[in-house]
This record gives sequence, C-alpha cells and structure tokens, in this order.
Amino acid sequence: MRRGLMRRGGPLICLALLAPTLLAPVLAWSQSAGEVERCFQNPAACGQGGQPSAPPPAPQPSAPVAVSRPPAAPAPDYTTVLQSPEPDRRRIQESLHTLDKYNGPIDGNLQSDSTTKAIADWQKSHGMHAIGKLTPQEARELNAEAARVPIRRIDPSTQTVTASPSTPPAAASSGNDALKSLRNRLAERRKAAEPKADAATQALVRDLKAYVAADGKGAVGEQFADFAKWYAGTKAAGRIVGEIAPVIDDYGDAKGGPGVSSEVVFETKQGSTSQSHCIVFAWIEGNPRKNTQAFSCDDIAGVEKWKTEQSLKSAWR
Repeated sequence: MRRGLMRRGGPLICLALLAPTLLAPVLAWSQSAGEVERCFQNPAACGQGGQPSAPPPAPQPSAPVAVSRPPAAPAPDYTTVLQSPEPDRRRIQESLHTLDKYNGPIDGNLQSDSTTKAIADWQKSHGMHAIGKLTPQEARELNAEAARVPIRRIDPSTQTVTASPSTPPAAASSGNDALKSLRNRLAERRKAAEPKADAATQALVRDLKAYVAADGKGAVGEQFADFAKWYAGTKAAGRIVGEIAPVIDDYGDAKGGPGVSSEVVFETKQGSTSQSHCIVFAWIEGNPRKNTQAFSCDDIAGVEKWKTEQSLKSAWR
C-alpha cells in the first residue's frame, strides 16, 4: 500500500521539489523589473549594471592654503650719510656746488634748508624721489658725477675782445692786436716753463704711485697730510687705487722757489664699480718739497689763496 501511495504521490512531490526552482526566475524577473522602474524614475540612484550607486562621499574641508608674501623692501638708509664724518659731508656740499646746485657755505651741515634743497634738486634731475637726503649709493653717484666735471678756470688765452657798437674800428683793431700779443707772450712763457713743470709733476706722480704700492707708506704721505687721510679712508672703504693721471694747473716763480700746482685724478675700484677722485697738489720745489698742501679740485678759492700766500708769479697762464 505504501508503494502505491508513493506511486500516486510521486508527481506531487516532484512539483513541490521543483517549485522553488521554477519560481526563482519569476521572482528574479519581478525584482529586476522593480529595479528598472526605480532607476527610470531616479537615474542617480543606480550604478552600472542597474545596481543602486553608492552615495557620493561627503566633501572634506580643504586645508587652508598658505599665501606667501614677498618680504617688505627695506627702508632707504639716510642715516649713514647724515652721520658720516665731517669731511665726507663737506665733500657732498662741494660736489653740489660743482654741479651748480648749491651756493651755501661748505660747513658739512647736510640738514640745512639750502643743502636739502640742493640735494632734492639733484635727485629730481636724475629721476629720483626728491627727498633732500642721500643714501650711501646716491652720495657716491653724486661725488663721482662732480669729479667728472672739468674745472672751470679763466684762461686769458681763450678770452676774446668784443668791440662795442660805438667803438671806432681803429680802437677795435688795436684791441685785437693787444690780445694777439698777449697770447703770443703766454705761449712763449708756457713753452719755456713746460719742461720744468712737467718734470716736477711727473716726480710727484712717481711718489704717489710708490706710496700706493707700499700700502700707505712714503714721504709723500707726510708732505701731503690730506692726501694720506684720503688714502686711508679709501683703503678702509675697501676701494683700490688704480690709474693716477696728472694735469698741470699752474707753474711759476714763488718766494721760496718754483711753485707748482697740479690736478691729479685717481681712479678707485671696488668690485665692478669705479670712481674718479680729483685732488690738487700744491708745493714749492725742493728736496723735500716745501709748503705742501692738498685741496679738493672743487676748492678753487683755497688753491688761489695758496698761490697768493706763496707770491706765485705764473709762467703758465
């Protein structure tokens, strides 16, 4: 009987066993259809292959970006020049005077109204800010520019006589003849004095070069104390003296012997920069030299005063 039941119930049991397998595709199709409808309504909710996509990650706060600022430019250095030694401050005034910017006293006061105005005028003429005070670099540029200006001296041989409209032709002709005669006499006097003046000047240059080569040692430094002081300052500033070029300023008989004044230009170098410095050396010929003195080339009054004190009778001008 059991065998009979099993025969009769076999199909039912098989259907029961096969039901899950048969229903799986249906359920899967039903689930897929639901997913398709959901993706159709909200595409962002689905990923590739119809699967819901993962929600995008929450934005993370970015770290602050450090902004680098260029360092502030240093303030101009005006204190160095204002507090420089008095000779340096006087030289700045002399340079301004040479460049026709300043007519005040050479007293080293760089904060006087006339000096600050002169400095401001010079700065303005060079496209700088007209501050009225100088940085060390500006002071060097000012002095170098003044050193390149030729000394303006009156040479009678270059003067001309202009006849007034009311001057008779005969008087004008007489004046021209007198000028021509004066020029001839000056030329003769200079030609006669030139060998002695040139020899004296060349001897001075040889002593100056020996002094520089000996690093500040030699009799010429004792004879011209202002030159020795200038050389010591140049050396302390790290500058090297190079070419030395003389130009005879005057020559003639004085109360103590032949008197000579010569303008000497010194080229100094520091790295790739160079400057010119002009010094007038004045002395009475002898061994050793007498009544020696050195002046800035701008100090025309000082040089002429020395000549007057020595009773110099020029054979050069």
